[in-house]
Amino acid sequence: MSDTNTRSTKRQYDWRGLVLPVAFIALWYALTSLKLVNTKLIVPPAGVVTTGIKELGNPDFYIGIGLSLWRDLSGFALGALAGVTVGALIGVSRLADKIIGPTFHTARQISLFAWLPLLSAMVGTGELSKVIFIGFSAFYPVVLGTLEGVRGVTSGQAEVAKVYGFTRQQLLTKLILPAASPQILSGLRLGLIYAWLATIGAEFLLVDDGQGLGNTVFKGRMAFNVELILFGLLAIALIGNTFNRLADRAEKRLLRWRAPTAR
Repeated sequence: MSDTNTRSTKRQYDWRGLVLPVAFIALWYALTSLKLVNTKLIVPPAGVVTTGIKELGNPDFYIGIGLSLWRDLSGFALGALAGVTVGALIGVSRLADKIIGPTFHTARQISLFAWLPLLSAMVGTGELSKVIFIGFSAFYPVVLGTLEGVRGVTSGQAEVAKVYGFTRQQLLTKLILPAASPQILSGLRLGLIYAWLATIGAEFLLVDDGQGLGNTVFKGRMAFNVELILFGLLAIALIGNTFNRLADRAEKRLLRWRAPTAR
């Protein structure tokens, strides 16, 4: 009985996280209702709701969401695959660390957005440049997470693998990657967050077709439509939060094989 109560308690939503947003909206409503602020700059909440309802009835809005998600997931897949490969290679090979490591650690000091002028000059401002930029954004955290995990494999674990006669492939697939999986998954989760941020940035800065959630904010800025800007930001935040929650659940499911930590 106690186990059932414990599970039901865990499933209950913690409403304390809504305290700050509700307080912010209440303050926002009070300031605009009492005309204590310039309502052309700080628009009333009702205006944002009205604009949001209008946008939700526009098919182009959903097309934009679909394009943003396609760009995000395509770039993330590209960056994650390259990141795990490079991170594992640097982690297991001293020669690769000497050859690739210095260049990688130097390149990651450059702001991602500083690559945009070069990228747009080389491949234009179309889909390819967006996906490459998003892939770059996911690449760095995935490499670092994988590298940390691979280097966390102890010499004792490697000695046990040698005793069992593991081949190099078995050493990688049965020891190194499983042992490094918590850090790899953390890097992938961080890479997913960075990829979403890069998706919006790419759509905002590499404007070509005028479609995507980033372009929604861009259109609002160009028309000085603050309501549209705020609605676009809210949609971006909600989708990003959904990605984060899904990644968190996936990480917990994939790591269920680990022994539970002692309390």
